[in-house]
Amino acid sequence: MATTTLSTRANVIPRGVKPAPEKKRGNRLLIWVFLAPTVIGLGIFTFIPIIGSIVLAFFRWDIITAPEFVGVDNFVQLAANPTVRVSFLNTIGFVIVAVILQLAVALGLAVLVQSKMPNWLRTFFRSALFFPLILSAASVSLVMAYLFNQEFGLVNQVLGWFGVAKVGWLTTGFGAKVVVLLVYVWQNFGFTFLLFIGGVAAIPKEVYEASSIDGATGWRQFRQITIPLISPTMLVASVMAIIGALQIFDQPYVLTRGGPGDETRTAVMVIYESAFQQLEFGLASAIGIVLTILIMLVTAVQFQLSKRFVFYG
Repeated sequence: MATTTLSTRANVIPRGVKPAPEKKRGNRLLIWVFLAPTVIGLGIFTFIPIIGSIVLAFFRWDIITAPEFVGVDNFVQLAANPTVRVSFLNTIGFVIVAVILQLAVALGLAVLVQSKMPNWLRTFFRSALFFPLILSAASVSLVMAYLFNQEFGLVNQVLGWFGVAKVGWLTTGFGAKVVVLLVYVWQNFGFTFLLFIGGVAAIPKEVYEASSIDGATGWRQFRQITIPLISPTMLVASVMAIIGALQIFDQPYVLTRGGPGDETRTAVMVIYESAFQQLEFGLASAIGIVLTILIMLVTAVQFQLSKRFVFYG
């Protein structure tokens, strides 16, 4: 019995004693084995393409001939190109309207769904409002193109029942912008809605009950309780909404091809057209870099402003 006890104590590593070098090497090797798939995947599909795009922005290349180093000529051409300027202005204008509308609709519906209603009905609305997000943007846009067709679209047929003349939804600048905006917001507000659902559900009911005793109801509760307490959720939702809207491509490409004229042409559409239609891969990379910098700047401004408007109490 004494021998067994001494043997057991001898096998226990005292505190402060480092493990053997062989064991440390084995642990490190095991860590790298588990990390390798992720690191290799990020390297091949993320970091290498990013570096390649940055390098390619300083070259003129059409795939057919050898790349030609042109320095900053692609960026100079980008600044002088009216189509690029219009596409960025369209994108910025779209982001402002789409994000405000998306956040407002998602927050309003989240508060409404979290109000007093049976659990089965709340679950139904959560699923139904999230459903558009899982659909293909291209297929949804294709269906919407038929619905808003000027001649045989269902929307104009319904408006005709009320004596409204046929509207050129996809053939006029304003109409095309409205359709692209509505289709985008309808399909993408579901994720923002779920974020707000979680934020509103996390607010203790006791807070509302205490405010009711003090005479605060309805809009006052929403403005002074709901908004401050879900402000961290609003920050996350707004950052993700802006990043997504700055990269809009599917809806305007399928619905209008950027038309009429350049009314609905976006920055990502110009990147696609420059690269795969005009074979100007260097110019496309330069536009992509400018768009990436714009996204980073907007995100940095949002986080800087959040220090004043986000409540973490």
